[in-house]
Amino acid sequence: MTRSAIPFVLPAALLSACAAPAGDYPSLLPRPIEKISLAEPVRPVPVATPDPALDTRIVTLGRDVAGAKAAFDAAAERVRKPVAAAKGSSEGSERWLGSQVALAELDVARTAIDVPLAELERLAIDRAAAGAPPYPALDAALARANADAADQRTTIATLGAQLK
Repeated sequence: MTRSAIPFVLPAALLSACAAPAGDYPSLLPRPIEKISLAEPVRPVPVATPDPALDTRIVTLGRDVAGAKAAFDAAAERVRKPVAAAKGSSEGSERWLGSQVALAELDVARTAIDVPLAELERLAIDRAAAGAPPYPALDAALARANADAADQRTTIATLGAQLK
């Protein structure tokens, strides 16, 4: 009897798996919450209003940067002679020591740009901390000052490398 019941029980069990109980099941379509966009909303770009006091300060600091750059460039020209003369000299020789002193003086001349550069950076940081929009004239002056300072460091490194 058990042998003959298996062919009847197996199809009955398989058919019962296809039968679904009656009930209200949720749709598989996207729910309303799933249709919400999570993209960043488009916000208008804030425009900086002209600030005459800030413009005056930027111009003054720009002049200070230009003056520091001119003084450094003049000092760099003076340093090129002793460095060229010391090229190939052994360390500790009189020419080598003279060129090291000249390079140290050039490094001191380089520090003149640090004060106006720091002041420009402080102005930019203060504006950002206050939540003010970027000020194009300040950003341009800061970029020029950073570029000039980087050029000065490169000049000193290049002259120093000629002595090695």
